[in-house]
Amino acid sequence: MLCELRKFEKSRPRAKFLPTITLISALLNYPCAVKAQSADLMGTEGRISGTVLTKADHRPAGQVAVRLKSHIAGIFRSILTDVEGHFEVRGLPAGTYEIDVEEPGYQSARSSAHVNGASAELVIYLRPSNVGDTRRNAETVSVRELKIPFKAREEYQKGLERMAKDDAAGGLGHFKKAVQAFPDYYEARYHIGAVELKLEQRDNAMQDFQTAIDMSGGRYALAQFGMGYLLYLQGKPGEAEGVIRRGLELDESSPAGYAILGMTLMRLDRTDEAERSAREAILRDPRFGLAHLVLADVHARRGEYRMQVRELDVYLELDRSGATSERVRQAREVARRNLAQSQAQE
Repeated sequence: MLCELRKFEKSRPRAKFLPTITLISALLNYPCAVKAQSADLMGTEGRISGTVLTKADHRPAGQVAVRLKSHIAGIFRSILTDVEGHFEVRGLPAGTYEIDVEEPGYQSARSSAHVNGASAELVIYLRPSNVGDTRRNAETVSVRELKIPFKAREEYQKGLERMAKDDAAGGLGHFKKAVQAFPDYYEARYHIGAVELKLEQRDNAMQDFQTAIDMSGGRYALAQFGMGYLLYLQGKPGEAEGVIRRGLELDESSPAGYAILGMTLMRLDRTDEAERSAREAILRDPRFGLAHLVLADVHARRGEYRMQVRELDVYLELDRSGATSERVRQAREVARRNLAQSQAQE
């Protein structure tokens, strides 16, 4: 397990509290929950759920990106449909939300829903694009979907279920079986790499992330984020930044992508940019703990210990008993001592 608090910041002792295990969990579990969900937000009970289908034959559109946003509430969510084309987001404050569905080879599908404490159910249809190269892409995507055998989908789903139960290693066998049944299953290949990263098999993880990128034609954002993080670990932040930004071009609503970018920018001593990136992550998901740790690092770098303590407190409110909570508490005590010393000097 990658639990050493300072492991990926050995060259920068100022970054003492960015736990690697937290980032690995972000790479493994965001946004690919079995039935993608958002944690409760501000104690509210609003819920938006729905099913995405292909218009031509009403087939479920599995592993399709669904983006939900409310500019007024400052909420952005990016989730994936499950194998039945279903998605669900819980804990939404009252308001009107825009829902966008994007899938290569299909027209963008848009809908809206008003939440007032009750549930909103949607059915969204994807229509093939009909022009130029996009038509060929639609045919390619459709052929790929049809080629994925049931056995591969079933094993992939089982792998996601193991991940949802915090058993990434248990999911590894299922993802490998999915790839055996369908060698071009780049989503499963990515998850194999993410588990290998967690198990410190970095060379294998690098190979599998690159394979996922190649198989997807460079359009699978999670593989870009995984590759960028590995480059970060290898002490190549310049290369990592480029790869992560390419991922964000594919999925600009990903809090994980912005948080990893923030870490990379800290390594490059671009503190202001790192802060902006972390805040972009929080805008998309206020409960994304890693982004608050990046902000804590930013404030520590500037000697803003009061703000550092506040961000660490936010993280501990979000994750009181997780694998890294005790280490974050230790970092908080160091920050409090630094704050007391600075106040005494003033």
